[in-house]
Amino acid sequence: MTAAMDRTQADTHHGVDEAQNVVSMRDQGTDEVSERLLASAARLSRNAMTEIDWSAPMDPTKYGCSPEWSSLYGTAYWEELSESQRISVTRHEFASIMNIGIWFEMILQEMVIRDQYLGAYHSPEFQFALTEVADECRHSIMFAKASEKMVGTSYKPTKKVGRLGKLFKRTAKNEVAYAGILVAEEVLDVFQRGCMRDDRVLPFIRTVNEIHVLEESRHMRFAREEVRESMDGVGWARRQFSALYVALGAYFIVTSLVQKKAFADAGLDADRAMAEMRSNSHFQSMIRSSCAHLMEFLDEVGLLTKPAMYYYRKANML
Repeated sequence: MTAAMDRTQADTHHGVDEAQNVVSMRDQGTDEVSERLLASAARLSRNAMTEIDWSAPMDPTKYGCSPEWSSLYGTAYWEELSESQRISVTRHEFASIMNIGIWFEMILQEMVIRDQYLGAYHSPEFQFALTEVADECRHSIMFAKASEKMVGTSYKPTKKVGRLGKLFKRTAKNEVAYAGILVAEEVLDVFQRGCMRDDRVLPFIRTVNEIHVLEESRHMRFAREEVRESMDGVGWARRQFSALYVALGAYFIVTSLVQKKAFADAGLDADRAMAEMRSNSHFQSMIRSSCAHLMEFLDEVGLLTKPAMYYYRKANML
């Protein structure tokens, strides 16, 4: 396991770069793109259960994410924290982000399976859709193992957001479902790219980030193609409704990433930490930067309407 975990950085960069090339492919139609993605998955998929040594001790000097990606970085509260407290809070924050990722990946899996329920089983689109479900299942297990190892607890969205998630997964379809998937994946992608090569971060967390970035690049490409196909020729009313529904989903996902309990578990004053996070201009800027490509895409396909923009701004995504 150690040898696998210590694979050369060149190999890792090659895999991520090749996956990114797939993401950047020009539009070729859903089946053509799916064929490319299936081939990429066959070459580049990785298994965290065998690649990561889950029994290895954690270095007490390593962070859970790059300090600059902490929701408290740059605040007065951050300046008051000791180095050990900063390390602890980043570990609990990233555990919260991974756990919210699990929550949404379960929603994602249900939406994709429902979309493909009576699909063309022989088609590359159907085959890649199930490949994505399998990937997401493995990612959820990987996040669960990482959270267990790093902090030994779980974080969930609030009951209200949990209920809204159930409504979303039951009602979202076509461009709403796949744009919702894209929102969650795009936000995490930039965050994880910023942390996966930072040697201040726990090595096994860097590997978790590498695996997720590599495989989510394929999922994002697939989601974009599905959204483009769904939006082809839609009328004004449907476009307005879909844009607003996606924006509402994005708002609840992004504002749920760091749960209040994570701050409490890290030994902080949770109320003060939440207040400082919500007013933290640095963190807001980091979120906006992570959403730049997403906003460009939503604008391109007609899903960045004025009502939708209100919620993206409210979540600091725009």
